[in-house]
Amino acid sequence: MSDEREPRSYYDEYGEREWDRLERDLYHRLEWEETTHFLGRDLPESGRVLDVGGGAGRYSVWLAERGHEVVLVDPSEPQVELAGTKAAEHDVDGQVTTGVGDVRALPCDDVGFDATLCLGGPLSHVLDEGDRRAAAGELERVTRPGGPVFVSVMGRLAALQTVARLSGRLPPAEDETELLPQLARTGNYDHELLTAFDREPTGPPMHLFRVAELVRLLEEAGLAVETVTGLESVVSQRRDEFDVLADSHRDALRNTVETLRGDRAAADLSGHMLAVTRV
Repeated sequence: MSDEREPRSYYDEYGEREWDRLERDLYHRLEWEETTHFLGRDLPESGRVLDVGGGAGRYSVWLAERGHEVVLVDPSEPQVELAGTKAAEHDVDGQVTTGVGDVRALPCDDVGFDATLCLGGPLSHVLDEGDRRAAAGELERVTRPGGPVFVSVMGRLAALQTVARLSGRLPPAEDETELLPQLARTGNYDHELLTAFDREPTGPPMHLFRVAELVRLLEEAGLAVETVTGLESVVSQRRDEFDVLADSHRDALRNTVETLRGDRAAADLSGHMLAVTRV
């Protein structure tokens, strides 16, 4: 199977875990809470919204419940089917249209949407740099002038920190310390990297971003970047330990993420970073 197809295959098999992911624990709830904060802040009050790479449809359902007409596209047919099921379960299937589609060549008309979402890392799963440029151009193409485009991707520094923190503490098959120098240079966790070190993957293929790289990609596509923020920000390294904390400690961590909203240095340390842009 080719490198380009592997991310789709991963999510084909992911099932309801993709729907459940954003409420699994505090780490993942931070991604949801921070994203919906910015959606609530910058979305138009009504209109058509495109949810690119929307997976099981959690954001689409949230949007529809707030009165938006939503079109979800995703390359994984099982995830698209699940999104339709979830929309029906939440009584918003009349407002959510789903279909199979690829961010690199969206099956949508020019300027057909009042806002566009590309959340959770779809651009991180586009492994070729030229294809990422094409994908960013597609997000711009389908959004009306003045409309917001929300893009979140996976962060490189947080991934490097996680591997470094766990170095020597995991079974050899899971300890990826030897990958760090090349991963730091390229951000590519892909077939080429794993083959060079004769390793099996511990997750789907992905490109991990730095803030400056994400901003450059979006601006070159004609999107004006208004905000870049870390969704888990400086508390990313506590992802496996959040829920053993006292409520007061969890509240302090949440408040810290809120305090650092829009801080690009903090975003560069985050497991996921969100760019709020406008056509």
